[in-house]
Amino acid sequence: MVQATFSLKERDQKRLIKDRLVRLAVTCGGVSVLGALVLIFIYLALVVLPLFSDAELEANVASQPISTPNIKYLNIDEYGERAFVISEQGSAEFWLLDHETSSPVWSKQLDIHPIKFAESGSDWFAMSDEHNHVEVVRPKFVYALHANGRSFTPELEHLPLPSHFKLAGDGVSVEQMAFAVTGHESVFASYLANKSVIIRWTDLSERKQQGEFRFPTQFDHVDQLLLTPDASTLYIRNGSELVVALRDGQEYKVREVVDLSQGDEKHDVISMTLLSGAYSLLMTHSDGLVSQWFDVLTDGERKLTQIRDFKLASEMTLLLPDAHRKGFYSFYKNGTVQSHYTTSEKLVMFERAYQKSPTLAAMSDNERYLATYRDSRISVAKVDNGYPEVSFSSLWQKVWYESYPEPQYVWQSTSASDDFEAKFSLVPIAFGTLKAALYAMLFAVPIAVLGAIYTAYFMAPKMRRVVKPTVELMEALPTVIIGFIAGLWLAPIVEAYLASIATIAVLLPVAMIVIGFVWALLPKSLLRRFANGWHALILIPLLVLFIWLGLSFTNEIEQQLFAGDIHLWLASYGINFDQRNALVVGFAMGFAVIPTIFTIAEDAIFSVPKHLSDGSLALGATSWQTLVNVVLLTASPGIFSAIMMGLGRAVGETMIVLMATGNTPILDFNILEGMRTLSATIAVELPESEVGSSHFRILFLAALLLFMFTFAVNSIAEWVRQRLRTRYRSL
Repeated sequence: MVQATFSLKERDQKRLIKDRLVRLAVTCGGVSVLGALVLIFIYLALVVLPLFSDAELEANVASQPISTPNIKYLNIDEYGERAFVISEQGSAEFWLLDHETSSPVWSKQLDIHPIKFAESGSDWFAMSDEHNHVEVVRPKFVYALHANGRSFTPELEHLPLPSHFKLAGDGVSVEQMAFAVTGHESVFASYLANKSVIIRWTDLSERKQQGEFRFPTQFDHVDQLLLTPDASTLYIRNGSELVVALRDGQEYKVREVVDLSQGDEKHDVISMTLLSGAYSLLMTHSDGLVSQWFDVLTDGERKLTQIRDFKLASEMTLLLPDAHRKGFYSFYKNGTVQSHYTTSEKLVMFERAYQKSPTLAAMSDNERYLATYRDSRISVAKVDNGYPEVSFSSLWQKVWYESYPEPQYVWQSTSASDDFEAKFSLVPIAFGTLKAALYAMLFAVPIAVLGAIYTAYFMAPKMRRVVKPTVELMEALPTVIIGFIAGLWLAPIVEAYLASIATIAVLLPVAMIVIGFVWALLPKSLLRRFANGWHALILIPLLVLFIWLGLSFTNEIEQQLFAGDIHLWLASYGINFDQRNALVVGFAMGFAVIPTIFTIAEDAIFSVPKHLSDGSLALGATSWQTLVNVVLLTASPGIFSAIMMGLGRAVGETMIVLMATGNTPILDFNILEGMRTLSATIAVELPESEVGSSHFRILFLAALLLFMFTFAVNSIAEWVRQRLRTRYRSL
């Protein structure tokens, strides 16, 4: 018997090679996508991680012994190269640091022999002599850049005071003094030996004394006077009792008297310092506690209120506020230095940097160099304290910001003021992201899913071939165009027809049920003339007519249901209305999300094997029973994936929420108010942020949160889809 020779060996070998190549290509594509995700995550994490690092201090980058005795004032330039000092004898000197020299590079003996000293903002330093004459100076580190480097020119600026100006009359000694220099005047407050407090101010442009004010009451003792840089507030401290006086024209009026110890003798105050910006006071207590106080509006009146405490060691000897930020440095007997940031309540530095505590300390204007003085030597430390504002509590918990009535969640990254306290709470913008996505999904999911069910299961094939591509084409619309139309066209319409829209939202589902009930009552002979799957052609015109009627009778609806003005009616119930609000975002973003959900869900439903539905119908089940118990269960993995894909799209949407909302970071579920989302914040603020700053890195943290949320949603969706697929695979 002859055997037939038949072989597919060559064809099978080619097919095997093709299969392996395709499998390799798919595997490489999947691995590359996963690798790209991992690299994105690593990059974002590397940018964000420095936010939560501690500050670094490099001690003794420069050191210089000086021959000037009894230093009362110390200042340092922004390069950490030159220092300025004023001695107790009234000698003003510039010293070059870290150079073997025994004499200053510039020196001058001031015109008076001071016995009282005081500091104020903008580096001004005041001195008065036994005759109550006063001299106010400040150093100016003038640098000129040229091809060979930079050259330094020392300058000492004198405040232009009137000739023979005195803090008080002859024969009365000054016990305490404080001063402030504004743009056009200087103000001096003095506590005299006769137990009176006197304020004198001068006109700097005309160099003449403008006025004088003396408190009508006497003070038995005053430990410290402090004037804010704008001279609007005078603080008079006697032990733990603080008198707060506000300027009113040509006089100062006592607003309140505050017990700084809060009734506990263990917390007696030994000194007070103005925090940068002069909105807050730092009180140093005898037990090492440092408390922060600022004005809080309570019952229509501002009162100085204790906000937070910093528990430091009782061996603290010196407190130094930051030059511009809301932090301070504390120095201890054993040479330890700490740095706290008040807003975030963060201990950003704890380091044993010195052998002993310095007697004086100064911070450069750029806050990069810390100069200390002890035992006739100036030491300079380099400070890297880039992100003191950021901590877990400042990002995710309520923070009591300066002049706020209570702790709040606030996102406000910039301001026109140099004394601005940055507010980096992520809660408002994270809440806004979820709020925008929630209202968009409430609008999109019912329409998209129910539309997909009808299109895939009930609609006539000829109509489906038109409807499905049309809906899919909607996804090609640029979101910037949708946001533009929503912000400039839809938002004014919603505002003008708000009463009708609210009424239609309630009555439109009722109208659909009524139309269906009326359709069921029509004669069977009439119903047979309409083929199955074409009912939408009848329903849609009727619904459009109902909507048109609702919009046409806006005034009547507003008059009958909302007392003539829906905006005033809402305001009477404490509901605010913004033209660009979550309702507009829900419509616009829902319109953008609908095609994504519709397409995936419709494909899942239409792909259910025909024999399943035919078998169910053959066993006597109705079309609705077959849909609910067979088709939807089988297609549930795809429907769930569609919804999750739509949620991911809504959370990451940028242009629509950027253009169709007021971009106000508020915490309110009110659908008639706006919000601000993470993506919109990144789009708006990242181009304007300083590279490497706290603001810049927090925006990357927002991007990392979006990335992680999207990844988590997709992972959960895939896990649920696989479980649903396994559960209903037997169908």
